Amino acid sequence: MAKAKIDIQFTLPIDGTLLYHKSDAEKKAKEAFILELLRQGDISAGKAAKLLNISRWDLSELMSAAGISPFAEQTAKELANEVENALEVLNNH
Repeated sequence: MAKAKIDIQFTLPIDGTLLYHKSDAEKKAKEAFILELLRQGDISAGKAAKLLNISRWDLSELMSAAGISPFAEQTAKELANEVENALEVLNNH
Protein backbone atom coordinates (compact mmCIF):
# COMPACT_ATOMS: atom_id res chain seq x y z
CA MET A 1 0.00 0.00 0.00
CA ALA A 2 1.34 3.41 -0.93
CA LYS A 3 1.84 5.78 1.96
CA ALA A 4 0.40 9.25 1.76
CA LYS A 5 0.77 12.31 3.89
CA ILE A 6 -2.09 14.64 4.60
CA ASP A 7 -1.76 18.23 5.69
CA ILE A 8 -4.85 19.92 7.04
CA GLN A 9 -4.82 23.66 7.18
CA PHE A 10 -7.45 26.22 8.04
CA THR A 11 -7.50 29.87 8.94
CA LEU A 12 -9.15 31.29 12.02
CA PRO A 13 -9.33 34.98 12.87
CA ILE A 14 -8.16 35.12 16.49
CA ASP A 15 -6.71 37.62 18.86
CA GLY A 16 -2.91 37.41 19.14
CA THR A 17 -3.09 36.58 22.83
CA LEU A 18 -4.82 33.30 21.96
CA LEU A 19 -1.71 32.10 20.14
CA TYR A 20 -0.41 31.11 23.55
CA HIS A 21 -2.59 27.99 23.25
CA LYS A 22 -1.84 27.29 19.57
CA SER A 23 0.40 24.29 20.22
CA ASP A 24 -2.14 22.60 22.50
CA ALA A 25 -4.95 23.31 20.04
CA GLU A 26 -2.96 21.79 17.16
CA LYS A 27 -2.24 18.70 19.25
CA LYS A 28 -5.94 18.30 20.10
CA ALA A 29 -6.93 18.76 16.44
CA LYS A 30 -4.48 16.03 15.36
CA GLU A 31 -5.75 13.77 18.14
CA ALA A 32 -9.37 14.32 17.10
CA PHE A 33 -8.57 13.59 13.45
CA ILE A 34 -6.73 10.36 14.26
CA LEU A 35 -9.44 9.22 16.68
CA GLU A 36 -12.06 9.77 13.99
CA LEU A 37 -10.03 7.68 11.53
CA LEU A 38 -9.91 4.99 14.19
CA ARG A 39 -13.65 5.26 14.88
CA GLN A 40 -14.39 4.81 11.18
CA GLY A 41 -12.08 1.78 10.97
CA ASP A 42 -9.67 3.47 8.56
CA ILE A 43 -6.69 2.81 10.85
CA SER A 44 -5.94 0.30 13.57
CA ALA A 45 -5.50 1.08 17.25
CA GLY A 46 -1.80 0.27 16.93
CA LYS A 47 -1.45 2.73 14.05
CA ALA A 48 -3.38 5.40 15.98
CA ALA A 49 -1.13 4.99 19.02
CA LYS A 50 1.95 5.22 16.81
CA LEU A 51 0.70 8.35 15.02
CA LEU A 52 -0.08 9.98 18.37
CA ASN A 53 3.22 8.78 19.84
CA ILE A 54 1.48 7.30 22.87
CA SER A 55 1.15 3.86 24.43
CA ARG A 56 -1.74 1.55 23.63
CA TRP A 57 -2.82 1.99 27.27
CA ASP A 58 -3.00 5.77 26.86
CA LEU A 59 -4.85 5.28 23.57
CA SER A 60 -7.45 3.13 25.30
CA GLU A 61 -8.11 5.99 27.72
CA LEU A 62 -8.53 8.44 24.82
CA MET A 63 -10.81 5.99 23.04
CA SER A 64 -12.95 5.61 26.15
CA ALA A 65 -13.21 9.38 26.59
CA ALA A 66 -14.20 9.72 22.91
CA GLY A 67 -16.76 6.92 23.14
CA ILE A 68 -14.87 4.62 20.78
CA SER A 69 -15.30 0.94 21.47
CA PRO A 70 -12.10 -1.10 21.56
CA PHE A 71 -14.01 -3.91 19.90
CA ALA A 72 -14.46 -3.80 16.15
CA GLU A 73 -17.85 -4.68 14.79
CA GLN A 74 -17.63 -8.28 13.67
CA THR A 75 -19.84 -10.94 12.23
CA ALA A 76 -20.40 -14.07 14.29
CA LYS A 77 -18.12 -15.98 11.90
CA GLU A 78 -15.30 -13.42 12.26
CA LEU A 79 -15.58 -13.55 16.03
CA ALA A 80 -15.59 -17.36 16.01
CA ASN A 81 -12.41 -17.32 13.88
CA GLU A 82 -10.72 -14.96 16.33
CA VAL A 83 -11.67 -17.18 19.28
CA GLU A 84 -10.38 -20.25 17.40
CA ASN A 85 -7.07 -18.49 16.63
CA ALA A 86 -6.68 -17.38 20.23
CA LEU A 87 -7.30 -20.89 21.50
CA GLU A 88 -4.69 -22.26 19.09
CA VAL A 89 -2.12 -19.77 20.36
CA LEU A 90 -2.92 -20.64 23.98
CA ASN A 91 -2.72 -24.36 23.31
CA ASN A 92 0.66 -24.03 21.57
CA HIS A 93 2.30 -22.22 24.48
